[in-house]
Amino acid sequence: MIITLPDTDSRNVAASLLEARENNSQTTGRVLTLIVVAAMDDDVDHIISVTRDASHEHPARVLVLLTGSAEGRPHLDAEVRVGGHAGSSEMVIMRINGEMVDHLAAVVTPLLLPDTPVVAWWPTTAPDNPSDHPLGRLAQRRITNADHCATEDILNRLRSSYAPGDSDMVWSKITGWRGIVASSLDRHPQENVQAATLTGPAHEPAIDIAAGWLADRLGVPVTRVDCEPGDDPRLFPIRSLRFDRASGPLTVSVVDHRTVRVELPGSPDSLVAMNARSDADCISEELRHLDPDLAYANALRGLTRVQH
Repeated sequence: MIITLPDTDSRNVAASLLEARENNSQTTGRVLTLIVVAAMDDDVDHIISVTRDASHEHPARVLVLLTGSAEGRPHLDAEVRVGGHAGSSEMVIMRINGEMVDHLAAVVTPLLLPDTPVVAWWPTTAPDNPSDHPLGRLAQRRITNADHCATEDILNRLRSSYAPGDSDMVWSKITGWRGIVASSLDRHPQENVQAATLTGPAHEPAIDIAAGWLADRLGVPVTRVDCEPGDDPRLFPIRSLRFDRASGPLTVSVVDHRTVRVELPGSPDSLVAMNARSDADCISEELRHLDPDLAYANALRGLTRVQH
């Protein structure tokens, strides 16, 4: 079911949502409000697809704010989607122009579900300080995406403005890899790590956040080394990780886009399956826990100790 509302306002959108809720049983059971903030020239179809896929695990009211020019007459075109067009959520897609671009919080406040958490997600360009952004102040959780942010040194900017409740999708992107690394250190012989080296293409924030995580958790020198991107864009960005230990190096390296190899002195090599995580996988993981992500905060703290 799709309700089109050209040149409308928040009051009419709220009335349409109420009508949709009364006429569609699938709009019950919402567990949170997800505010998605993007620009009209972003890949809107991909963003909507990601939120629809994530809704099967996290039924939500999804408010997609697509901003255009701040010049000219204030103008809001909305589209209310329920049922199959919105997955397990109810979704409102709002195209906003004019002065309203600078007052997004006022646009969405009448549409928030009562007595449920609010999550703000910036799938492309993140604000300078997510927790101080008007939409960030409404949210218990604020999710950015350093992979799709054109700003250089985005992670250090997020580190300097970090507040409890902040998170970034590159952190959930490396969840499977972190599990493999942790389990490899548990294998015999269990020795202290003396130093760590990560290798991968330049300007890959996933490598930086992984290096910060290791620097914080291990308290040893961690070095990040650049390499060529390679011909296969599906490869996991952290091409290799080497732990220097007394008995010899322990390495975790990429074999192909589905496999990593764990090499340990005195043991046969192990091949471990590891598929790249989609944006829907990452946002679903971020929505599973709405309390502050202390591990992510500590990984940001560790960025200052990484050598390049």
